[in-house]
Amino acid sequence: QVQLVESGGGLVQAGGSLRLSCAASGTIFRIITMGWYRQAPGKQRELVATITSSGTTNYADSMKGRFTISRDNAKNTVYLQMNSLKPEDTAVYYCNGRLITGLDSWGKGTLVTVSS
Repeated sequence: QVQLVESGGGLVQAGGSLRLSCAASGTIFRIITMGWYRQAPGKQRELVATITSSGTTNYADSMKGRFTISRDNAKNTVYLQMNSLKPEDTAVYYCNGRLITGLDSWGKGTLVTVSS
């Protein structure tokens, strides 16, 4: 099994920055891609960014240029650096691990609140 634990969420003013972390444990060799998704109140969960084991990244269009995903394989940790935050970035951010089986593993989420 794979366990994912997010941290780093909190309250920030518009224009500010936060860095989220996601630590993976368990059978991590089964993870082929890791990513961040978010879910705002009353909305569906949406993609933020993904990163493969080789470092290839993918971003949702609205996050390009403001968010950066990275990973430290030695620490089994994925990061999401979020800059120029906007109130509409307020959401619960979830860490995702896509396994070689095709199934997904999810963290419990971390809340990011951006005040105007």
